[in-house]
Amino acid sequence: MIESLEKMLSKGVDNSLLRFGLGKGYLDLGENAKAVEHFQRCVEIDPKYSAAWKLLGKAHLALMDHAAARQAWEQGLEAARAHGDKQAEKEMTVFLKKLDRADQR
Repeated sequence: MIESLEKMLSKGVDNSLLRFGLGKGYLDLGENAKAVEHFQRCVEIDPKYSAAWKLLGKAHLALMDHAAARQAWEQGLEAARAHGDKQAEKEMTVFLKKLDRADQR
């Protein structure tokens, strides 16, 4: 799947859905730095894409960058609230609480 998405990107197709797919594919493979790159581009294209913010935070967390994860989830919360994405809002609220607990250790 990643190969076909990368091929589309190399042909000049670039949109939030393509970038989300690439980010998710790389995140699933554990290639977290590449995942961050694609999710970051995704939210630059579509700042209201709350699912991308959520996974961008997860990719940053996997790279042990707590500050970047927190920033992604906080921005994701704003995006989720702005268009009523209650599920993403709940999930990112939980992620932030877990991050707070981890940072207090």
